[in-house]
Amino acid sequence: MRTLKNLLDRSPIDGFILAIVAAVVVAAFLPIRGSVAEAFDWVVVVAIGALFFLYGTRLQPREALDGLKHWRLHLLILAFTFVAFPIIGLALKPVAEPLIGDDLYAGLLFLCLVPSTVQSSIAFTSIARGNIAGAIVSASASNILGVFLTPLLVVALMANTGDAHIDASSILEIVGQILVPFIVGQLVRPWVGPFFARHAKITKLADRGTIVLVVYVAFSEGVDHGIWSSVDAAQMIWVAVISLLLVAFMLVLTGWVPKRLGFDRADTIAIQFCGTKKSLATGLPMATVLFAGSTVGLIVLPLMIFHQIQLIICSWLAGRYGREAEQLEAA
Repeated sequence: MRTLKNLLDRSPIDGFILAIVAAVVVAAFLPIRGSVAEAFDWVVVVAIGALFFLYGTRLQPREALDGLKHWRLHLLILAFTFVAFPIIGLALKPVAEPLIGDDLYAGLLFLCLVPSTVQSSIAFTSIARGNIAGAIVSASASNILGVFLTPLLVVALMANTGDAHIDASSILEIVGQILVPFIVGQLVRPWVGPFFARHAKITKLADRGTIVLVVYVAFSEGVDHGIWSSVDAAQMIWVAVISLLLVAFMLVLTGWVPKRLGFDRADTIAIQFCGTKKSLATGLPMATVLFAGSTVGLIVLPLMIFHQIQLIICSWLAGRYGREAEQLEAA
């Protein structure tokens, strides 16, 4: 067991991703069906509500408001996350859709609409010796705003794409499963926040366990509806290639634009790592609420692939920036 743990610790692939891949494999061979699937659908509804409640108890709106003093940095990061990414996602349609198909393209566009990550954005900014305070504020603000902006962007850009079912009932689902628990979490945060902070490992396990459950149920439904017969290896390779190019392009763009606008090295690093990230933890539950059940598995695949690619590339880049900072300090 220790040997396996050591191998996982040294692996460039995040253990969370391995758990998600395992859920996909289990769903392929042992999908849930019938009344069991219906029961699991309700479990997922409750789990997603609990997940966004936890998000609400963790994110600090006061910190985000205080950080508006550095409004240019935060505004630029939000512009990359919720303006530049969606525009690029739409621009990719003529090239990407013929290569990967309608549903996978819908997933590619959806990943462009979700908010930035929190933990990895801050961690990479710290390793790279960037503006950590700016990263904390911007990543938190991205997630707070994303709870509202991502569904709105899906309504505006994807109402006729990938079986997004945006009507009165789906809006109620968004409010009930995402917004209400999140707002309740924000309201009770002064009382329950310290408890969850003391039990961070348990809440982290609950977070990741919920997402793995969502993946398993979504992919089981996909298997039950036979959607995988419409996807081949070439399409998956193209999804990986497009995701790789998208990560690389956004890293170049978020590195070039801040320098032209006069941001210093520390701010540029924060902008680069916060502005290129897309949150798997937030995106997967949102997709379950926003899209028809039988297609969720395909729609979240690009986000899962993009997430792993961004972690690998950004971990390498953060390490390089950190070594450069050490050399500058030693000089």
